[in-house]
Amino acid sequence: MTLRYGVIGTGMMGQEHIRNIALLEGATVAAIADTRDEMRQAGLAAAQTAGMTGVAAYADHATLLSSETIDALIVVSPNDTHYDIMLDALATGLPILLEKPSATSAERARDLARRAHNRHAPVWVAMEYRYMPPVARLIEETRNGTAGDLKMISIVEHRYPFLVKPGNWNRFSHRSGGTMVEKCCHFFDLMRLITQAEPVRIFGSGGHDLNHREEVHDEGVPDVLDNAFVIVDFDNGMRASLDLCMFAEGSWWQEHVSVTGSAGKIEAMVPGPSRFWPGGGERASEIVISPRADKAPLREEIHVDDQVLAAGDHHGGTFYQHREFARIVREGGKPDVSLTDGARAVEMGEAAERSIRNGEIVHLGDAPS
Repeated sequence: MTLRYGVIGTGMMGQEHIRNIALLEGATVAAIADTRDEMRQAGLAAAQTAGMTGVAAYADHATLLSSETIDALIVVSPNDTHYDIMLDALATGLPILLEKPSATSAERARDLARRAHNRHAPVWVAMEYRYMPPVARLIEETRNGTAGDLKMISIVEHRYPFLVKPGNWNRFSHRSGGTMVEKCCHFFDLMRLITQAEPVRIFGSGGHDLNHREEVHDEGVPDVLDNAFVIVDFDNGMRASLDLCMFAEGSWWQEHVSVTGSAGKIEAMVPGPSRFWPGGGERASEIVISPRADKAPLREEIHVDDQVLAAGDHHGGTFYQHREFARIVREGGKPDVSLTDGARAVEMGEAAERSIRNGEIVHLGDAPS
């Protein structure tokens, strides 16, 4: 049976999802919805280029949801529309893959998790960084005890500025949730996944120092952070740090994730997309395992299929995530990233924004139900 997807939101990330669905065996996009005509046309063009035909296009998500032509739903609209769209989507019996962040505030993200608590069909929050092959390998090695008793996590992302999005929604914190929610929920999710613990304290320092400062839009001057350091303490005694710089597009590694424990250190290094390296090609990522004993570090290149790399900007993570989502849609099972996981990542991002803006240590309570 061909698995028929509906995609709500066909901007840059929506088109990436379309390209990756095209790589799945027995899957196609049957319908798309976007309020902007130019984005609907771009979505149809992406589907056509990927070999999909007969894709229906709608100007609103409600018409798509009532069309009865899809088996699964992907929500990839601007962040500030996620909550209202999900209220309608949760009322259907469709499996849902919801792009991060699940909402722009912790309160709304927790509300979605509560509403979906007894829902039969799965809801999966898209966290592509979990599925980047070097990061997935790092997580596997930590689970196998390679680093011993884990103590510290360091996550560095030095990258390019926010890209242009329809309506420039990602330039404004009230629409995106702020950089710590919009961009960094990925990293807070990774921290919880690796530590298998809950955060208790967050402290951050950051600013809006270079990017978009000369831009003036209908909503005013952009206010999103473009750099930050964030420290997170967890309830099992582990601690983690985030180093974000969004005006470092020339960095050789875009992401560098390291975990250190009683037996050694594991590092995953991920290059940025080749399209941000003029004249350059895709490069392999790397994993490095450094034991504490007198043993030489193991350094290994990790290669991702060229077709998978070409389908998106997440070093293959979007494809591998889709492959697992399609599996549970067909076979049943629980999502890797629940709405509760998504809410916790938003809560951490919101706390980091608050800490940076107010100069305070934020103490977190119990995880959302």
